[in-house]
Amino acid sequence: MAMDMNKMMKQAQKMQLELARAQEEIREFTYTAAAGGGMVEATAKGDGTLAALRIDPEAVDPDDVEMLEDMVTAAVNEALRGIAAESEERLGSVTGGMGIPGLF
Repeated sequence: MAMDMNKMMKQAQKMQLELARAQEEIREFTYTAAAGGGMVEATAKGDGTLAALRIDPEAVDPDDVEMLEDMVTAAVNEALRGIAAESEERLGSVTGGMGIPGLF
C-alpha cells in the first residue's frame, strides 16, 4: 500500500512539473487572426493580452468607422479564441484530458 502511495505522489509531482512547464509555454504562445480579408490583423499572447494590432490604411473610412470597429473586434476575438484553443490542447496533452478546475 505504501508503494502505491509513493508512486502516486511521484506521478503527481511529475504532472505538476509538466503543468508548470506547459503554462510557461502557453504564456509564450502567440496567435494571429485576420478580419476583413486581411485588412485588420490581431496578435494575441498566451497570457491573454493583445500583442499587436495591424490596420491597413485602406480599411480606414471616416464615413464608416463602425465597419472598422467590427473588423478589429472580429480579429481580436478570433486571436483570443485561437490562444484559448492552443492552451487547451497543450494542457490537455499534459493532463491526459482530465479537467482540473482552476488550472487556467
